[in-house]
Amino acid sequence: MKVAVVGCTHAGTAAIMNTVKLYPQAEITVYEKNDNVSFLSCGIALYVGGVVKDPHGLFYSSPEQLESLGVNMKMQHEVSSIDTDQKTLSAKNLQTDEETTDTFDKLIVTTGSWPIMPRIEGSSLNNIVLCKNYAHSLHIIERAKSARHITVVGAGYIGIELVEAFEMSGKKVTLIDSSERILNKYLDEEFTAQIEKDFTDKGVQLALGQTVTSFSGNDSGSVKTVVTTAGTYETDLVILCIGFRPNTGLLKGQVDMLPNGAIIVDEYMQTSKKDVFAAGDSCAVLFNPTGKHAYIPLATNAVRMGTLTARNLVAPTTKYLGTQGTSGIKIFDFNIASTGLTELAAADAGIIAESVMIEDSYRPDFMPDNEDVKLKVVFEKDSRRVIGAQVMSKADLTQSINTLSVCIQNKMTVEDLGFVDFFFQPHYNKPWNLLNQAGLHAMQ
Repeated sequence: MKVAVVGCTHAGTAAIMNTVKLYPQAEITVYEKNDNVSFLSCGIALYVGGVVKDPHGLFYSSPEQLESLGVNMKMQHEVSSIDTDQKTLSAKNLQTDEETTDTFDKLIVTTGSWPIMPRIEGSSLNNIVLCKNYAHSLHIIERAKSARHITVVGAGYIGIELVEAFEMSGKKVTLIDSSERILNKYLDEEFTAQIEKDFTDKGVQLALGQTVTSFSGNDSGSVKTVVTTAGTYETDLVILCIGFRPNTGLLKGQVDMLPNGAIIVDEYMQTSKKDVFAAGDSCAVLFNPTGKHAYIPLATNAVRMGTLTARNLVAPTTKYLGTQGTSGIKIFDFNIASTGLTELAAADAGIIAESVMIEDSYRPDFMPDNEDVKLKVVFEKDSRRVIGAQVMSKADLTQSINTLSVCIQNKMTVEDLGFVDFFFQPHYNKPWNLLNQAGLHAMQ
């Protein structure tokens, strides 16, 4: 069996390593246009902020490791075309410009995503950079050394983490986003208001509800100002973190996709074309809170899907359970996590939802020290099933969101949540666990 893998970050690496284990006789060839594999881009802000000293720790595999398993690694090879009917692909060696053609019995497409680069006047100026891969992280660190004022465009997870890292390293920082709130896809206003206050208290300039319209440069060709729909901001460095789009042009018109180009796969990771599988940020995922396919690029989704691709490569064996889009972030002193739909996202999805908010200390008052916690659980009004949750505290209570992710996946109701069996120990919680409290309050 000849297996061709296109792309080798999270999903690709997981698919390759599991394919090697499950099918030791398979001939596996990997095409990767970069010179590295398996880079954890979620660690870029930690590297930029100096928390991670050695960037090599952000890789959990290497071409050499995969080659030692018998995998034919075609590094710095860019696939230029794929014919899924004839089961052929063409690739170019980026070092020699040599073009090659190959055949396959099974194709695994794990081409990932790429940052959105808007067509804005002046976007080709120096010191306007993206934030996605290892090369980007090195570029950002080098440019940041001489920058006094850094502007981050995009208030999602990556943008927020970079803002924190730059503020803590003594830089003047401006954060621009077209939405009225930061992290609006993950958190409702009760949570984002606190984070925004922390940023402004530390001197971060928030330019929210504004869209970048142009960049202007200085005499040396580097960016000097960012112009938005509401103002002009001087800067030395701009980092674009606007979002990602699936990198799926190679299969356009050959397999079913969402309007944004995300490949639709079935519960066994197979596309609409036989023997063509896909996983990771190039794909849409089954989003359990809505029951529909959605584009949710997360490393956790990618490694699961890559592993399932290998298990289902020869025959449908293990089903994908779907995702809740569960994620977490630490900003300054706060530990924050969310899963499923926010109250606003539920409304946008046409779901009539209600919510319950718990604000309490996380353990008994007789304990010598304590922290407040804020938990919000969102549930569908008619069915009462849990469809989302968010938590924030200076204590690390983020694992409660993993528990609620399981609740959503299993279609549990808030009544179920009220009486789930959780342990009590004063070091960690109260006799009525925080999640129990949310369920009980929702029943009142």
